[in-house]
Amino acid sequence: RRDDLTGPEIATLLRAHVAAMRPYSPPESMHALDRENLRRPDISFGTAWDDRDLPGCGAWREIDIRHVELKSMRAAATPRRRGVAAFILQHLLVEAINRGYSRSGLETGVPAAFEPAQRLYANFGFECSHPFVDHRPDPHSVFKTKGLAV
Repeated sequence: RRDDLTGPEIATLLRAHVAAMRPYSPPESMHALDRENLRRPDISFGTAWDDRDLPGCGAWREIDIRHVELKSMRAAATPRRRGVAAFILQHLLVEAINRGYSRSGLETGVPAAFEPAQRLYANFGFECSHPFVDHRPDPHSVFKTKGLAV
Protein backbone atom coordinates (compact mmCIF):
# COMPACT_ATOMS: atom_id res chain seq x y z
CA ARG A 1 0.00 0.00 0.00
CA ARG A 2 1.05 3.58 -0.47
CA ASP A 3 2.51 4.67 2.83
CA ASP A 4 3.33 7.92 4.60
CA LEU A 5 6.43 6.51 6.35
CA THR A 6 4.99 6.78 9.85
CA GLY A 7 5.08 3.99 12.37
CA PRO A 8 7.85 2.22 14.23
CA GLU A 9 7.85 -0.83 11.92
CA ILE A 10 8.75 1.30 8.92
CA ALA A 11 11.45 3.17 10.85
CA THR A 12 12.97 -0.14 11.96
CA LEU A 13 12.92 -1.66 8.46
CA LEU A 14 14.49 1.43 6.89
CA ARG A 15 17.20 1.66 9.55
CA ALA A 16 18.01 -2.00 8.90
CA HIS A 17 18.12 -1.29 5.16
CA VAL A 18 20.59 1.59 5.48
CA ALA A 19 22.70 -0.34 8.03
CA ALA A 20 22.85 -3.38 5.73
CA MET A 21 24.23 -1.25 2.89
CA ARG A 22 27.02 0.40 4.90
CA PRO A 23 29.49 -2.53 4.92
CA TYR A 24 29.37 -2.72 1.11
CA SER A 25 29.16 0.92 0.13
CA PRO A 26 31.57 3.68 1.08
CA PRO A 27 29.75 6.93 1.96
CA GLU A 28 30.23 8.41 -1.51
CA SER A 29 28.66 5.28 -3.04
CA MET A 30 25.75 5.01 -0.60
CA HIS A 31 22.46 5.46 -2.47
CA ALA A 32 20.04 3.97 0.08
CA LEU A 33 17.57 6.57 1.31
CA ASP A 34 16.59 7.00 4.93
CA ARG A 35 13.06 7.82 6.08
CA GLU A 36 13.46 11.59 5.82
CA ASN A 37 14.81 11.44 2.27
CA LEU A 38 11.98 9.13 1.23
CA ARG A 39 9.51 11.88 2.16
CA ARG A 40 10.54 14.07 -0.76
CA PRO A 41 7.66 15.06 -3.08
CA ASP A 42 9.24 13.31 -6.09
CA ILE A 43 9.20 9.93 -4.28
CA SER A 44 6.33 7.46 -3.98
CA PHE A 45 6.78 4.99 -1.12
CA GLY A 46 4.91 1.76 -0.49
CA THR A 47 4.87 -1.05 2.03
CA ALA A 48 3.79 -4.69 1.94
CA TRP A 49 2.00 -5.89 5.08
CA ASP A 50 1.14 -9.38 6.28
CA ASP A 51 -1.42 -8.67 8.99
CA ARG A 52 0.66 -6.63 11.45
CA ASP A 53 4.04 -7.70 10.10
CA LEU A 54 5.97 -5.53 7.66
CA PRO A 55 7.88 -7.88 5.35
CA GLY A 56 9.04 -5.23 2.91
CA CYS A 57 8.96 -1.82 1.30
CA GLY A 58 9.99 0.00 -1.83
CA ALA A 59 9.82 3.34 -3.55
CA TRP A 60 10.37 5.08 -6.81
CA ARG A 61 11.56 8.56 -7.58
CA GLU A 62 10.28 10.49 -10.56
CA ILE A 63 13.18 11.44 -12.80
CA ASP A 64 11.01 13.07 -15.45
CA ILE A 65 7.49 12.62 -16.81
CA ARG A 66 8.41 9.28 -18.42
CA HIS A 67 11.19 7.85 -16.22
CA VAL A 68 11.29 6.60 -12.62
CA GLU A 69 14.12 5.25 -10.50
CA LEU A 70 13.44 2.42 -8.05
CA LYS A 71 14.68 3.26 -4.57
CA SER A 72 14.97 1.59 -1.15
CA MET A 73 13.65 -1.85 -2.09
CA ARG A 74 13.89 -3.94 1.06
CA ALA A 75 12.61 -7.30 2.22
CA ALA A 76 12.79 -7.93 5.96
CA ALA A 77 15.64 -10.17 7.09
CA THR A 78 13.26 -12.85 8.35
CA PRO A 79 11.59 -14.67 6.90
CA ARG A 80 13.21 -14.53 3.47
CA ARG A 81 12.44 -16.49 0.33
CA ARG A 82 8.69 -15.79 0.49
CA GLY A 83 8.58 -13.73 -2.69
CA VAL A 84 8.21 -10.40 -0.88
CA ALA A 85 10.84 -8.62 -2.99
CA ALA A 86 9.28 -9.85 -6.25
CA PHE A 87 5.83 -8.82 -5.03
CA ILE A 88 7.02 -5.31 -4.16
CA LEU A 89 8.96 -4.92 -7.40
CA GLN A 90 5.95 -6.07 -9.46
CA HIS A 91 3.69 -3.66 -7.61
CA LEU A 92 6.06 -0.70 -8.11
CA LEU A 93 6.37 -1.44 -11.83
CA VAL A 94 2.60 -1.78 -12.31
CA GLU A 95 2.02 1.45 -10.41
CA ALA A 96 4.61 3.22 -12.57
CA ILE A 97 2.91 1.94 -15.74
CA ASN A 98 -0.49 3.00 -14.43
CA ARG A 99 0.86 6.51 -13.91
CA GLY A 100 2.15 6.66 -17.47
CA TYR A 101 5.89 6.12 -17.04
CA SER A 102 7.66 4.28 -19.86
CA ARG A 103 11.10 3.57 -18.30
CA SER A 104 12.40 2.46 -14.94
CA GLY A 105 15.99 2.54 -13.77
CA LEU A 106 17.77 1.46 -10.63
CA GLU A 107 21.14 1.32 -8.94
CA THR A 108 22.29 -1.68 -6.93
CA GLY A 109 25.55 -2.87 -5.45
CA VAL A 110 28.28 -4.92 -7.05
CA PRO A 111 29.49 -7.13 -4.14
CA ALA A 112 28.29 -10.72 -3.77
CA ALA A 113 25.76 -9.65 -1.11
CA PHE A 114 23.79 -7.97 -3.92
CA GLU A 115 23.62 -11.07 -6.17
CA PRO A 116 20.05 -11.96 -5.06
CA ALA A 117 18.89 -8.44 -5.94
CA GLN A 118 20.70 -8.55 -9.27
CA ARG A 119 19.03 -11.91 -10.08
CA LEU A 120 15.63 -10.50 -9.15
CA TYR A 121 16.10 -7.48 -11.41
CA ALA A 122 17.34 -9.66 -14.28
CA ASN A 123 14.27 -11.92 -13.86
CA PHE A 124 12.10 -8.83 -14.30
CA GLY A 125 13.90 -7.82 -17.48
CA PHE A 126 16.23 -5.11 -16.21
CA GLU A 127 19.41 -4.74 -18.24
CA CYS A 128 22.72 -3.05 -17.44
CA SER A 129 22.85 0.59 -18.41
CA HIS A 130 24.89 3.72 -18.00
CA PRO A 131 24.39 5.83 -14.88
CA PHE A 132 21.41 8.14 -15.19
CA VAL A 133 20.32 11.50 -13.77
CA ASP A 134 22.54 12.48 -10.84
CA HIS A 135 24.43 9.16 -10.66
CA ARG A 136 28.05 8.88 -11.78
CA PRO A 137 30.11 5.82 -12.75
CA ASP A 138 31.00 4.02 -9.54
CA PRO A 139 32.94 0.78 -9.04
CA HIS A 140 30.57 -0.12 -6.17
CA SER A 141 27.40 0.27 -8.25
CA VAL A 142 25.70 -1.28 -11.24
CA PHE A 143 22.92 0.56 -13.07
CA LYS A 144 20.00 -1.15 -14.75
CA THR A 145 17.06 -0.04 -16.84
CA LYS A 146 13.83 -1.50 -18.17
CA GLY A 147 11.25 -0.25 -20.61
CA LEU A 148 7.72 -0.29 -19.24
CA ALA A 149 4.82 -1.37 -21.44
CA VAL A 150 2.27 1.41 -21.46
